[in-house]
Amino acid sequence: MTQLQFNLNMEVLKDSVMNSNMETVVKSAIVLVLNEFMEKERDDFLQASPYERSDERRDYRNGYYERDLTMSIGKIKLQVPRTRNGEFSPSVFEKYARCDQALVLSMLEMVINGVSTRKVTHIVEQLCGENISKSFVSSLTQKLDPIVNDWAKRPLNIIYYPFVFVDAMYIKVREHHRVVSKAVYIATALTDNNKREILGLTVDHTESYDSWSQFFKQLKSRGLQSPKLVISDAHQGLQKAIQREFIGTTWQRCNVHFKRNIIEKLPKKDSVEIRTMIKRVFEAVTIEDIRLFKDELMSKFATNSKYEKALQILDEGFEDTIQYMNHPVSIHPHIRSTNSLERLNQEVRRREKVIRIFPNTQSAFRLVGAVLMQYQETVYSKKKS
Repeated sequence: MTQLQFNLNMEVLKDSVMNSNMETVVKSAIVLVLNEFMEKERDDFLQASPYERSDERRDYRNGYYERDLTMSIGKIKLQVPRTRNGEFSPSVFEKYARCDQALVLSMLEMVINGVSTRKVTHIVEQLCGENISKSFVSSLTQKLDPIVNDWAKRPLNIIYYPFVFVDAMYIKVREHHRVVSKAVYIATALTDNNKREILGLTVDHTESYDSWSQFFKQLKSRGLQSPKLVISDAHQGLQKAIQREFIGTTWQRCNVHFKRNIIEKLPKKDSVEIRTMIKRVFEAVTIEDIRLFKDELMSKFATNSKYEKALQILDEGFEDTIQYMNHPVSIHPHIRSTNSLERLNQEVRRREKVIRIFPNTQSAFRLVGAVLMQYQETVYSKKKS
């Protein structure tokens, strides 16, 4: 294992800590680690330590130059070691997060295609200088796309996924000189071991039965078996696709979306009692109690016209929203809603907002895929649900 020695700038770290600027602390630490790592890489390349005489020496040190590296924490300035003949190249700038690479690639493509905003152009100039060629963008794409594509096509028949969560979010993509809205379909799952996994994604036109059906067929072609539950919102095309593509699977309507739909139809005034009873219904632990509490609520307010629309929604969607009750109590909090998937969507949205309008569909797929890969590695792979 490579051993690194750190010459810490304690004054910088002390000032950062004392001033409670934790962002500066993190950046300072990363700069120290990466600078030292590059120093070690140069030593290994030269096959000689500083001032060491060696017959195996390949070249000589030639000082340093400054270079910015943009990461998810922001931009940091590194001291990059040089050698006399210029053949040494540190690996740091190739190893930063894939989603950061994808983000930069999307911006580069925007500049190349002449559709970037002034803000994006400025960022690209800071990252890569003013001269950006199509061949440079192509070389970066060739390195990153196979990684994302292989991950998105990996087999899903190794383990069984009893609970699958699906949702779609909308992005803007430039297509044939027009800006169009496209849907990003994302599927995640919960295993029998209570571990979450991101199954896949696709970028397609607006939500429809055909698009959802095609997405599910893609997942099945990779080995996904019919789950016990598919948890989603109440999009009709999505419901139909679930019923068609997954034989024997039950649809679980997202509990949170359902309650929100009911509450939206209640008057803001004089509705405290019914709101309390609705809360009681969905806090029930057994399927017998939840049905009993629902019946009590319906009978108590059935003749009150101002609650008519809310009660109609409750009655029509109730059974689809309590299917999670047929499974062990311990996993109820994890399978009754799509909250976990929505948190994932927020992470995608945070990156997508930087781009605003993707230069093409492949660029969108690359960035979203890279973000999902990183989320799987840094969040889902390190904790239980």
